[in-house]
Amino acid sequence: MRAFVGIDFTEEIKDEIYGFQQKLKGYAQRGRWKHRDNFHLTLKFLDEISPAQKTDIDEALLRLCQRESPFNLELKGLGVFTGKESIRVLWLGLAGDIQEMESLHQKVSQALVLLGFPPERRRFSPHITLGQDIVFEGGFEEINAKVEGFEFSPTHVERIHLFKSEQIQFKRIYTKISEYPLG
Repeated sequence: MRAFVGIDFTEEIKDEIYGFQQKLKGYAQRGRWKHRDNFHLTLKFLDEISPAQKTDIDEALLRLCQRESPFNLELKGLGVFTGKESIRVLWLGLAGDIQEMESLHQKVSQALVLLGFPPERRRFSPHITLGQDIVFEGGFEEINAKVEGFEFSPTHVERIHLFKSEQIQFKRIYTKISEYPLG
């Protein structure tokens, strides 16, 4: 099964992200927008895992997370990863206890490297993907200025999850399959 480790958000936070995404959609000519239920923060993408690997992941991450403390995050700032003719990825940034989140990311990555998963080649860039291949009617700076004052509720991170990722009827579905409480 295709899997990743990440932070899920409450239904209320997902509703807020979705409302913000809908506002952005109104300025877009086209794009592929993430489904509301799929809003998350990826800590480590694993690709395909076996049932035996899932068992090892569960044991390692349960042990690791018991030694970690919960922390707070805020959704803040709109950003992009650019493509040739469009915004390859449109995302929400994060603020709050960033050092704690980055430390957790690093420890999760190290634990999974010990299980045989390759280390990330790219620098960790925490974000929540809103859409892909987006083309706005105006430039990104213009759109960003229009939505600049949008506020999100703070979120308290008390656990991380192992998610499976499936393509079902042409729709990407993320399902939590394991939970690892912090502290």
